[in-house]
Amino acid sequence: MIDADTTWQQACTALAGGDFETAFGVLDSALEEAMPAKARPRQPAQPTAARLCLYLGSLHALYGDAATEQLGTALSEARTLNPAATHDPLYLALNAELEARTRGPEASPPTEAAREAADPVARFHALCALALAEQPQAALDIHLATGDLPPHLRWRLRSWQADCQEQLGHTEDAIHLYAEAAHLAGGLDRAVMLQEQAALLIQDGQPEVAKTVLDSARLLYGNKQAARANPAQTEDEGLNLATWHYLRAQALLQMDLPEAAFEMIGEADRLERLHGTPGYVVALLRGQILSHLGQQEKAIAAFEAALQLAEEGDRPYANHELGVALLDMDRPVEARDRLEIALNEPNYPYQPEVLADIAECDYRLGRMPEAQLAAEQALAQGAVIPASLVLGSVALDYFQLDEALEHYERVVREAAPDSRDWIIGHQMAADVMAQQGFPNPAAAVAHAQQALAHTHESDDWHGTLQDLLTRAQTLLGQQDGRMLN
Repeated sequence: MIDADTTWQQACTALAGGDFETAFGVLDSALEEAMPAKARPRQPAQPTAARLCLYLGSLHALYGDAATEQLGTALSEARTLNPAATHDPLYLALNAELEARTRGPEASPPTEAAREAADPVARFHALCALALAEQPQAALDIHLATGDLPPHLRWRLRSWQADCQEQLGHTEDAIHLYAEAAHLAGGLDRAVMLQEQAALLIQDGQPEVAKTVLDSARLLYGNKQAARANPAQTEDEGLNLATWHYLRAQALLQMDLPEAAFEMIGEADRLERLHGTPGYVVALLRGQILSHLGQQEKAIAAFEAALQLAEEGDRPYANHELGVALLDMDRPVEARDRLEIALNEPNYPYQPEVLADIAECDYRLGRMPEAQLAAEQALAQGAVIPASLVLGSVALDYFQLDEALEHYERVVREAAPDSRDWIIGHQMAADVMAQQGFPNPAAAVAHAQQALAHTHESDDWHGTLQDLLTRAQTLLGQQDGRMLN
């Protein structure tokens, strides 16, 4: 006689090694024995067969959106075999997950019976349903420890919890949870979790740490035994490796190594085309890298390609990047057109920065009042650095030196040390102080020295800054009653 829970344990043993084919075979065979095909449907109700259908549904659910039809079929069969199955916490949790996958935030949340079920697998699927329905805190409130679950669900639990923390903006917590997920996973599953961790580290401004994590992930590729079918990832090993190269390129670019980043993004593109289709994010990053390399024409072509590949929600990002690239090529009219499109996307999170870039376009077009208004709006909305640079330029054109200095000193305070904007802030602050007649030569010396330390001798600014520094040092020496060497 078939026992559903014993069969499930046998399936879990196969799943612990990543062998989904065997797990499905175990459950299918048990279902056939519990309910011969010729006897379907059979009365009275068949709770064992219905329970086996729910376990099959749990496996299908791990394939995500690609298996919603199979999950729905499993739930339907469970209902047919035993109408009482609709009260089973596992059924309730799986049904809630199916609804969340098809309806998103509009889905009904899992019932209390599913969220507080004695069955940890039911609680796991209830958590998944809440995460998919964009209720991350409710998902995290479900009490569930990794030790409560079969091995194949333990790393997935930490992955879902990391996703919830990410939704809540708790990046550090999400990074730690992905690290734990990687520790609990094996083979390519571990590589994918390490890559998720690296992506957040890059987002958090920790490219060196991300690079180390990616080094560990790379060692997990190429192991044929470990590269078994993976239901948590719809992409095969080649596409996962493409993602690895994409993330590596991001980290290298953030580390100011654009040449190495360009090599990596090229390999990501090759793998993506070999194993799937060209992707928007790869094309966008290629454009960003080319911009850093000063190859603006090629960057524009890459951003235009990204725009063609982008889905609706991604289009403002591509239009914004394209606008900035056109602005870098001193094509403010075309740049403004692209930036206006991005600005008109109400959900685009970088609208203040777009406003600042539009202000820069207007400034280059000689439209000073419009430039000042847009920059002031951008500053008020939080785009402090780019808006301050434009406001400084406008103030200088009006010969409002005190106001211009205030804007450039704000840039120095707010920009990351050694960044391009930080250097420009020091350069312009020193220049404005010179135009003022060096009222504070010590401050002028400090600005000029900081700027010179990051300005190449071939740059036109180098000679100007050296002259400003000499004059400021001379005045400073005179104030001290002595001449500086």
